[in-house]
Amino acid sequence: MSELIVKRLGRVDYLPTEQAMREFTATRDASTPDELWLVEHPPVFTLGQAGLAEHLLQAGDIPLVKTERGGQITYHGPGQVVIYMMLDLKRRGIMVREWVRRIEGAIILTLADYGITGVRKDGAPGIYVGQGTHEGAKIAALGLKVKRGCTYHGLSFNVDMDLTPFLHINPCGYAGLETVDMKTLGVTATWADVAEQLAQSLVSQWQADESQA
Repeated sequence: MSELIVKRLGRVDYLPTEQAMREFTATRDASTPDELWLVEHPPVFTLGQAGLAEHLLQAGDIPLVKTERGGQITYHGPGQVVIYMMLDLKRRGIMVREWVRRIEGAIILTLADYGITGVRKDGAPGIYVGQGTHEGAKIAALGLKVKRGCTYHGLSFNVDMDLTPFLHINPCGYAGLETVDMKTLGVTATWADVAEQLAQSLVSQWQADESQA
């Protein structure tokens, strides 16, 4: 089993963090340990590699950054757990689609620990609220980049944040898609506690064999 290191980097700017991910991936070799980076970003909109700028409806003072990840536009800001995944899927023997399924499973399990039902939607990566007043709202987003069988970028998970900027975009390219956080759903939790719980769930999914995941 390859080593998986969890790094807790705190609140960091988006651009230098993305550059660090690219450098890590470009310089790693067959013996480089895999890493998860737990971070929180100042307000920023990010646009995926094939993203359409028209999904940004109102920028205001929030910068827009074009990235190498998959997906359309999303928002990162304080109160959101972001976990970047520098993982060698080829070495671990996991296909990209399978790893995406496991990421979604880790998010669903973490939400369940806080009494929230999370569900998948066919053709729309990420996790959505499965019941209640906010059924169908998005609470977590995914966006990976894969080079030479290795991933970077990762997921964002809304804990307790100002959701207003999501109204200024078509989240993940979907006009009118509601975005929520745990606080909106009546759950009080700290960023640090949720980050740790989600990271450990991801570690478990990474280490599980096909029958356990």
